[in-house]
Amino acid sequence: MRKASKKTNATAERAVAQNRSASYDYELLEKFEAGMVLTGTEVKSVRAGKASLREAYAMVRGGEMWLVNCHIPEYTPGGVFNHGPLRFRKLLLHRQEIDKLAGKTQMKGLTIVPLRIYFRNGMAKCEIALARGKKHHDRRRAEREKEDRREVADAVYRSRRR
Repeated sequence: MRKASKKTNATAERAVAQNRSASYDYELLEKFEAGMVLTGTEVKSVRAGKASLREAYAMVRGGEMWLVNCHIPEYTPGGVFNHGPLRFRKLLLHRQEIDKLAGKTQMKGLTIVPLRIYFRNGMAKCEIALARGKKHHDRRRAEREKEDRREVADAVYRSRRR
């Protein structure tokens, strides 16, 4: 009798790119999950983990959400069918979400930043957040709070080891 093969967890998420500086530079107010419209060579580059969200942002133009400045390098074996590394990429959101984000970005100081790109069930997704830029003193305060939390956790760890 043949043993049943173990299926891999198809619903598992696999992160391929993260914007680590987003939480440092911005106060993240609200997060959204958006699908991404990619070409074939872009999907292959993203699956290889070569995407960069360093200077990327999202904007609403013509009633659609677009990811701007996201660098996905060309797929080397792609040849003449390759994509432009910095082209605008459409993000798929519900109409209500796009309208909500468009309205809120009209307010002073709010922007839409991508946090990470990942695959869920074989589909490329982008997690975006409505964000407000932090001032220099806000960053210092956030660093102090982070350091305080680290010290408390370290103290608790040391007290439990005794």
